Amino acid sequence: MSNIMDVNKNRIIAFYLPQFHPIPENDEWWGRGFTEWTNVGKARPMFRNHYQPHIPGELGYYDLRLEETRIAQAKMATEYGVDGFAYWHYWFGGKRILERPFNEVLYSGKPDFPFCLAWANETWSGIWHGNPGKVLIEQSYPGREDYLRHYEFARTAFLDNRYMKVDNCPIFMLYRPNNVPGVANFINYWNELAIKDGFNGIHFIALSNNPDAETDDLLKKGFSAVGPNRLANLPSTASFFSKVKRKVLKRPFIMDYKKASRLFIGELERREECYPSIIPGWDNSPRSGNRAMILTDSSPEDFYEHVKEVLHINKNKKNKIILLKSWNEWAEGNYMEPDVKFGRDYLEALQRAIKEHS
Repeated sequence: MSNIMDVNKNRIIAFYLPQFHPIPENDEWWGRGFTEWTNVGKARPMFRNHYQPHIPGELGYYDLRLEETRIAQAKMATEYGVDGFAYWHYWFGGKRILERPFNEVLYSGKPDFPFCLAWANETWSGIWHGNPGKVLIEQSYPGREDYLRHYEFARTAFLDNRYMKVDNCPIFMLYRPNNVPGVANFINYWNELAIKDGFNGIHFIALSNNPDAETDDLLKKGFSAVGPNRLANLPSTASFFSKVKRKVLKRPFIMDYKKASRLFIGELERREECYPSIIPGWDNSPRSGNRAMILTDSSPEDFYEHVKEVLHINKNKKNKIILLKSWNEWAEGNYMEPDVKFGRDYLEALQRAIKEHS
């Protein structure tokens, strides 16, 4: 399967979470066998008509150590118009975590489905278990030697013919772009290394929680593009009473999905250097409890309308990249995989919007 970015076609890249298999660290922190499914399965409604728990459909409570599962996911994504997965990648000063699913994809050659890496460069806290104040692994940036070791790992992926590129530049995303000290130096160094390996550089995408304020600065630092995260700004739109209720009474932030989806896209997303997101839903109460943000009454039809809008604003761009948030963030209620309630309806909504646009 080709990884070439056709400039005449929208390219939909879905974020992919690997936290669906046990690892020693999670066994130690949360008990043997802890995975993303642990929080998903124990979720309960917090108010009337709150859709919880979210129960997986045909793929079941899968284990990403199984090649059959990874192949089935890629087949499903291909069928409905997803062009590649952005695997969340964890690098803590040379230590990788949750690396097994991607390692097996990389070294086995299966599935034959395009991919790229998104560095989740953030300190791990206890947020997955409702204890965000507990530091588990500190994200560190030891310097140039560590940047080289990190690149040497990434190079193996970049050289794979499935790796997604723009103008012969491998795509690499940063979750917290401004957390990297002297990030421009990091970008320049990796670009130098990539050019020595026969690439034209790296296509760095900054994922920004404050895009209206920081996009121009990020581009000046050397990022090729910015992926705005409008979800992060939704609580700021709440009324004064809602903010007080959330802080004092410790209630989740709740908004209707249709209303929220109108805020997912701003003028910034119309710029060539900005890659908009499509978002099927959000409810991270399985992870965050009373600190959660919950978008209620999400429906495949509303998602279809949201996708249509994003496809439309992308139509005149050179790099028609769209970030799908996400493929399988089950504990955030942010996924495309079939569940018991909707089956493949969200996938079919995506497919329908793409076909009507083409």
